[in-house]
Amino acid sequence: MIKICLIHGPNINLLGMREANIYGTMTFDEVNRSIKEHAKSKGIEIRIFQSNHEGEIVDNIHEAREWADAIIINPGAYTHYSYSIRDAITGVRLPAIEVHISNVHAREEFRRNSVISPIVVGQIVGMGTYGYLLAVDAIKHIVEQSHQ
Repeated sequence: MIKICLIHGPNINLLGMREANIYGTMTFDEVNRSIKEHAKSKGIEIRIFQSNHEGEIVDNIHEAREWADAIIINPGAYTHYSYSIRDAITGVRLPAIEVHISNVHAREEFRRNSVISPIVVGQIVGMGTYGYLLAVDAIKHIVEQSHQ
């Protein structure tokens, strides 16, 4: 069974409450339920973690190396400057996909820079919360291909 560590960064816990015109109306719990149901339908175990604290995210990435086959991460604002999250992802040597609910490339200039994207296998942006489901499917494909 494929095992995925999904990490939500800062403020993702406010889904459904913040800027619905950008992030949609699904609550954080509804999004996570949808992700879990999708993963289960694909025969995938997924563990979901959220933190507003950089060190906790780094610790969770480190722990993932002990049990996960891959990482899906929405680093939130840490996307733009967290070299510690970048180094943690690089250090655990697990395939990772970066997800952003909004199209960060069509927003403010500062959101267009990611220190994470150069070290992940892919980036999914602008697909709303559906981007997480796409990431689950992509990870499944990547892990299965690596085992052939």
